[in-house]
Amino acid sequence: MNDAPQTSAASVIQTCGIRFVLVRTSHPGNIGGAARAIRTMGFSRLSLVAPHAFPHADATALAAGADDVLANARVVADLPAAIADCRFVLGATARRRDVPMDELDPRAAAARVLEEAREGEVAIVFGNERIGLENDEIKRCHAAITIPSDPGFPSLNLAQAVQVVAYELRMALLAGASPLPAVKDDPPATSAEVEAFFEHLARTLDAIDFHKGRSPRTVLLRLRRMYLRARLDQRELRVLHGILTDTDRIARLRNDQRSD
Repeated sequence: MNDAPQTSAASVIQTCGIRFVLVRTSHPGNIGGAARAIRTMGFSRLSLVAPHAFPHADATALAAGADDVLANARVVADLPAAIADCRFVLGATARRRDVPMDELDPRAAAARVLEEAREGEVAIVFGNERIGLENDEIKRCHAAITIPSDPGFPSLNLAQAVQVVAYELRMALLAGASPLPAVKDDPPATSAEVEAFFEHLARTLDAIDFHKGRSPRTVLLRLRRMYLRARLDQRELRVLHGILTDTDRIARLRNDQRSD
């Protein structure tokens, strides 16, 4: 059916900042099904992280004409490369994780995505068909999106899950959500910039022996969640890097004095 209302020009602008990311997809037919799902809802940007097989005839067949999405799909080796320039990342997951984070249903997630897309690039990340997203991947996300399926039969096909999320996004666009880009003095930090800060933070905590011989994993996960919730902009990141750099310098001076 083609009688659905069309998106406005402002809504089309919003789709440009939204990408769908499939991580380690096992079956190429699911890539084609996902391409068809997003194309029917007015989206076109697809990134593929280490797909098992792509390009593939099954992907083309299941895309059912969404050849432009497949032709322009970006293939990368890992998730950090797929989301490096993103300001906001949502991870689709069907199960609770060791990594604590906000969980949104598709409707709430759609509203959040369109709000965030006013400020920069947004990624919606879907994991492997069998195991989903790994904890190391989900920890790079600002929030999780979960589809409230029947607890007795919770398994959704990957392309179906993509379709549900894309549909809610289109409905939010048609309702006029987030019509104009926001203007800020300092742009939000990208995923790559935030990850560089986390690496700097980990090195500094080691330099000052913050963990006192204990495993740093839990502390670093909690700090990661805290800073991701804060949605740091680039100026704030520069300030934090400056604090860490001075802390590193003082730690080196202290160590030099002890060795004298």
